Amino acid sequence: MARVLVTGAAGFIGFHLSQKLLAKGETVVGLDNLSPYYDVSLKKDRLTQLVEQPEFSFYQLDLADREGIAMLFAQEYFEVVVHLAAQAGVRYSLQNPHAYVDSNLVGFVNILEGCRHSSVSHLVFASSSSVYGANTKIPFAVQDNVDHPISLYAATKKANELMAYTYSHLYGIPTTGLRFFTVYGPWYRPDMALFLFTKAILAGEPIKVFNYGRMQRDFTYVDDVVEGIIRVMAKKPQSSDSGDTPKESKASAPYKIYNIGNHQPVELTRIIEVLEDCLGQKAIKNFLPMQPGDVPVTYAEIDELIRDVGFKPNTPIEVGIERFVSWYRSYYQV
Repeated sequence: MARVLVTGAAGFIGFHLSQKLLAKGETVVGLDNLSPYYDVSLKKDRLTQLVEQPEFSFYQLDLADREGIAMLFAQEYFEVVVHLAAQAGVRYSLQNPHAYVDSNLVGFVNILEGCRHSSVSHLVFASSSSVYGANTKIPFAVQDNVDHPISLYAATKKANELMAYTYSHLYGIPTTGLRFFTVYGPWYRPDMALFLFTKAILAGEPIKVFNYGRMQRDFTYVDDVVEGIIRVMAKKPQSSDSGDTPKESKASAPYKIYNIGNHQPVELTRIIEVLEDCLGQKAIKNFLPMQPGDVPVTYAEIDELIRDVGFKPNTPIEVGIERFVSWYRSYYQV
C-alpha cells in the first residue's frame, strides 16, 4: 500500500484516478481548490464519492498558497505525488492569463518544493499535448521540438516540464511528465467540446464546429489514461531514462516524459456522427473557422509508453462516447 497525494482530486482525471487507487487499496490524500472555472457542484459531487471512503482524506487548498502547500507536505508523508491540478483550457488562457501563472507556474513550484523537502519517491505530473503547438510532423513524439507553443496554457505546460527537469537534476527527484491527449469520459469537464455538443444537441440548439469540422483529435478514454498513470507511478525513472539530453550536455536527471493518447486521431465530424447516434438526435451545425490557440490535429506516438510500462490505450470512441452519454443522461436526468 502506498500513500499518494493526488492534486486536482475533485477534477475530471483526478477523481477517476483517486477512485481507482482507492479500489486498489491505496491511501489517497486529495487536494483541490474547487475553482469556479466550471460548475463547482459537479466537482463537489465527484468529491462526495471519494470522501465517504475511509482511506481518502481531503484538503481544500490553492496551489498558489505557498505556506499552505508547505504545511501540507510537512504534516503528511507521501510516497508518490500525482500532480493533476492546473488551470485548464486553451481558449480561457487568452482571456485570463494571470490564472495560469498563479496555478500552473507558481503552484507548480510550490509542489516541486514540497517534494524536494519531504523525500517524495516519485512525482508524476500532468503535461499536455498542447505543448506540441502547430507541429506538422505526426504522430507527435516526445523527442520532437516543443519550443513553439501557440497558447499560454501550452507555454505553462512546457514550462512545467522544464521546471520538473531542473528539480530532478538538482535534487535527484524521480519525475515523470505525462502529455495527455484529449481525455474524455463520464464525469467530463463541462467546458469541453463533447460535453458542450451533448448539451446543445439535447436542447435543440446549434453546436459550434470549429475549423469547419476538419479538426482531428486523439480522443483518449479516461479509464485508459488512469491505467497509464498507475503503471507509470510504479516505474520510477532513472537518470539514464532522459533520452532527450543532448550529447554535448553533462546534465542528467531521473526524469521521463510520455505521451498518453489513443494513437488514433479522429476527425471532429466523425465524433459528432457517433454522438448523434448515441443520442438518437441530429446536431444543428454552425461551421466556424479555427480559433486562436487551437491546433488542427493531435496524434500521439506511444511507443515508449508501450515499451516501458506495457500499456496501450485502446478504447474505441464508439464505446467511450456511449459511456459518456449514458452518464450524462443519468446525471442530468435528460
